[in-house]
Amino acid sequence: MSKVAIVVLADTATPGDFGRAVNALMTAKEFKEAGDEVKIIFDGAGTKWISKFNEENGKYNSLFDSVRDKVAGVCGYCASAFKVSEDVAKFNINLIDEFDGHPSFKKLVDEGFTVLTF
Repeated sequence: MSKVAIVVLADTATPGDFGRAVNALMTAKEFKEAGDEVKIIFDGAGTKWISKFNEENGKYNSLFDSVRDKVAGVCGYCASAFKVSEDVAKFNINLIDEFDGHPSFKKLVDEGFTVLTF
């Protein structure tokens, strides 16, 4: 069984960013369906995706919903910096502040996770 942490850093500004965010969710879905241990973390500008993937009639809402249970959380510092803390709370997503307000990638590596960034 694999252990993978998928980190979404992509902004919401360009089609390329959109593609990276969707690829992150597809990757999470593939690992989830294989029975692997998966964590999704939204960090940096990627914290803005929480509201995007919850927009009414959003094209990829169902994909996000299929892996929502694998969302470990959103960087607390970055959610504040990008002014999305309220959206994160509205959608019941955890804020992660393990290392100076940010997720601890060292902790993930120490726990045996392979960290993939998108």
